[in-house]
Amino acid sequence: GDSFHSHGGIVDHASLIGREKGVRIRTNKGQVYYATVPTLADYVTNLPRSSQVIYPKDIGAILLHGDIFPGATVIEAGMGSAALTIALLRAIGPDGYLCSYEIRDEAIIQGRANIGAMTGVPENFLIRNSDIYDGIFEDTADRIILDLPEPWRIIENAAQKLVPGGILVSFLPTILQVHNLAFTLQTHASFEMVESIEILLRPWHIAANSARPMHRMVGHTGFLVSARRCAGSIE
Repeated sequence: GDSFHSHGGIVDHASLIGREKGVRIRTNKGQVYYATVPTLADYVTNLPRSSQVIYPKDIGAILLHGDIFPGATVIEAGMGSAALTIALLRAIGPDGYLCSYEIRDEAIIQGRANIGAMTGVPENFLIRNSDIYDGIFEDTADRIILDLPEPWRIIENAAQKLVPGGILVSFLPTILQVHNLAFTLQTHASFEMVESIEILLRPWHIAANSARPMHRMVGHTGFLVSARRCAGSIE
């Protein structure tokens, strides 16, 4: 009974419901549109949000640099609108476990709704309405993923909770935060392989007689700092 309106015309929802995925359909103005199921990147970019979401390009880097694997036990802090949370749940699969720490009630409500709309809220997922700066409740974790303004404050606790060889990854918007966290990790006895990177994405416009960078782009969104937990003392 509803319809999609755009500069290219109108498409009635009834003309799409029940059709094959990837169908092409004409609007009332003759414009051809392609209709398919949104990818995870499409979904998280357009999430209803109470705070800025982490962009798909950053989520991909976090999953790989954090080596998020099926069956992993993962602690996330700073769930926000749950863009990264949804990707983590997909990566760990039904045999993993994800605990997300979030102190803002409005973020918890919005995040839970976004997760439910995309995947349903799985049984292996827990939201803790708790400040991770005050401590981590889980006994151990394979991975710790942070989206916090002062992640260096939990490094000591993270060192106690990460399994040997476990990975910590932090997403940060400013280079001063990167410096504080990286230096804290470099000078801590329990961490090695500290790496700081910036994730850039430059889309291009390709046409018959031209190839040029897009006029509008989101190049910089943030930095990633990662490190690995050491086992015991130097032998």
